[in-house]
Amino acid sequence: MVTAWGEKMTATDTTIRQRSSIEELYQQSKYFSEHWNLQFFANAVSEYVTVLNKNRQIVFSNEPFAKFLGSQSNNNVVGMRPGEALRCAHAGTSSAGCGTTEFCKMCGAFQAIMQAQIGKEAVRECRILRDDDLGSLDFLVRSTPMKIENQPFTLFALSDISHEKRRKVLENIFFHDVLNTAGGLMGYLELLPEASPSEKEEFINIAHDISIDLTDQIQAQRELANAENSDIVLNPTTLHSLTLLPMIASTYRKHRVSNRKQIVIDSGAEDFIFVSDEGLMKRILGNLTKNALEASQAGDIVTIGCKRRENEVQFWVHNSSAMPRNVQLQMFQRSFSTKGGGRGLGTYSVKLLTERWLHGHASFVSNTEDGTIFFVTLSGTLTEQTSDCRSTSSFENIFA
Repeated sequence: MVTAWGEKMTATDTTIRQRSSIEELYQQSKYFSEHWNLQFFANAVSEYVTVLNKNRQIVFSNEPFAKFLGSQSNNNVVGMRPGEALRCAHAGTSSAGCGTTEFCKMCGAFQAIMQAQIGKEAVRECRILRDDDLGSLDFLVRSTPMKIENQPFTLFALSDISHEKRRKVLENIFFHDVLNTAGGLMGYLELLPEASPSEKEEFINIAHDISIDLTDQIQAQRELANAENSDIVLNPTTLHSLTLLPMIASTYRKHRVSNRKQIVIDSGAEDFIFVSDEGLMKRILGNLTKNALEASQAGDIVTIGCKRRENEVQFWVHNSSAMPRNVQLQMFQRSFSTKGGGRGLGTYSVKLLTERWLHGHASFVSNTEDGTIFFVTLSGTLTEQTSDCRSTSSFENIFA
């Protein structure tokens, strides 16, 4: 078996799934709990410190870790693996638990622990999506191999860097989106010198609309900076689906990433009015469109569409390329990118804006037969209203 970092494991898949007996866990936990000096030093640091046995199960943890989990003592997590204690959403998808799913291969914590088990100290960053809508966590993890009474253990320490990561990502999302819009504006302005009189008028009008969007995004930076506390002031308005989609298509048709590619609106796109925040919807669909264009080849078509489903509305963006499985496993994670550091924030921002602020759901499917389709689904936003599309008073409760 080969690890995610390309080295051969000394353990078999069976060993990775194996767990210690209750008696063995009791003896190991008792040994560490009776050493007051270990407890003293472990409790004196701000990091979350645990000791794992050969089966990656916790046999000791310090007080900061217990408080973070809302536990009163170390005993509540003895026998758990780190992902299970932290309530990782993927840990429950396999009967064998943390470390045994295909998602675990990409997990920095699992990689660091496995390095320690072959005798190497390791430092990794780890992103954990928690279950039951508990959000996500970012850790810097360090694993150190150790032997006590000829038994192998791993000293596993976690530093919470969620605040730092979240702040940096939100700042990058802002600049990422502003550059997207500015790129569209630049595309139209570059066409002006050789445009016909009628085209010039059209391009100037489009450039004016894009410049308004650019100004709105800059003014929204203050709100984005408050995202960590969800202290965002939304502006719910009634929106027309077949006005919104052409606006997105028009903006990105002249963007540099659309060179020799097409953006079309699905012929089956439905015409409806719904309630949402116009600025956030443009940002979400714009990011998905730009990502689809970047993933496409010359001559490819990117299709955007929408439909109603009972009391839901759904928008989608499709391109014909399929994503590798290792990319799919890390989609929507902070800072993950196939394009280098500081890039690839589009899908993360889509999930953040859709699920935290618009109370919707972002998802995708990707395979060689259908290509890649990203979906944004919003619940409780449909309205039968057909006029006065700026009225909002009756829809404020949707975003409460």
